[in-house]
Amino acid sequence: MRPEVWPLVLGRGFRSAGSPSCVKMSRTFKNPRGTMNSRRTITFFFVILAAIFAALMVRPRAAMTQQDQARPNQQTPTIDEYQPKSTLVTKEHKIERAKFPFIDIHSHHWNPTAEEVDRLVKEMDTINLRVMVNLSGGTGEELKKTVAVMKGRYPDRLVVFANMSYDDLNTPGFGKRVAARLQEDVKNGAQGLKIFKNFGMDLKYSSGERVHVDDPEFDAVFEKCAELKIPVLIHVAEPSAFFDPWDYHNERWQELKEFPGRARPPAKYPPFETLMTERNHLFAKHAKTNFIAAHLGFHGRLPGQVSGSRADGQGHLRSERIQMVFPRAGDARRIF
Repeated sequence: MRPEVWPLVLGRGFRSAGSPSCVKMSRTFKNPRGTMNSRRTITFFFVILAAIFAALMVRPRAAMTQQDQARPNQQTPTIDEYQPKSTLVTKEHKIERAKFPFIDIHSHHWNPTAEEVDRLVKEMDTINLRVMVNLSGGTGEELKKTVAVMKGRYPDRLVVFANMSYDDLNTPGFGKRVAARLQEDVKNGAQGLKIFKNFGMDLKYSSGERVHVDDPEFDAVFEKCAELKIPVLIHVAEPSAFFDPWDYHNERWQELKEFPGRARPPAKYPPFETLMTERNHLFAKHAKTNFIAAHLGFHGRLPGQVSGSRADGQGHLRSERIQMVFPRAGDARRIF
């Protein structure tokens, strides 16, 4: 091959006459086509790696997204249907009888028959229940019958409380008449007064005005209780959650769903705080009357306040003085 051909064979762009020096120089340059191919190969290799890496990163997320999308299609139980089974494995100790005799100060038996009372006392014996208080004695003739069938048969086992009748609520002098009836009920065997939860919430005068818990019309009744030295078990309000909005933040949502009638909406009932204020004022007005606040005064959510039963002069509950009276069995004769 002649020297003139070297530039054509060894590479493009060398158009010199083909001196030996030119030929030698042309051999010192690398092939541009090979360099470009190498770069393409490296670039392609990195592109493949990036694609694989991206696929590995995206796939788990896609799988999670598919799972999330599939969850609504799964059968999700409602709060009513959710019935988890405990996996706790331990010894079971069923306590069917109290070690010490005790008193049940809150029970309701309307117009019981002799057979029902006999069965009741037998059931009391099985659990070591020494004394039971029936808070639903009524008043007048109804009370006489209840006392006869209960205390007449089991004088040391059963206690009966009287109740107020509101039939003549709108007649002037109502409070004094109730006090007189209560005195007669005590003579007939009643050992206390029970005031039901309609007092302060549902009970109203003919004018539509709500009877407040601390209504002065009833002062004569509570003064008579102090005079007769009988306790007053009073049920004011309901759990505070019943007065709160009925939403998913309400801790009693499930209960209200099952028993919607327990809700106390503001359109129909006073606020819980209003009822508590009226009740505390009632306690403060009648410091000599022994009040028993039913159901821990609905302060079970406030353990610091459930330790006693009185309110101070401003109507505030003070934990060192509030005394929810749950007497021991040994105190039954002294209190009742």
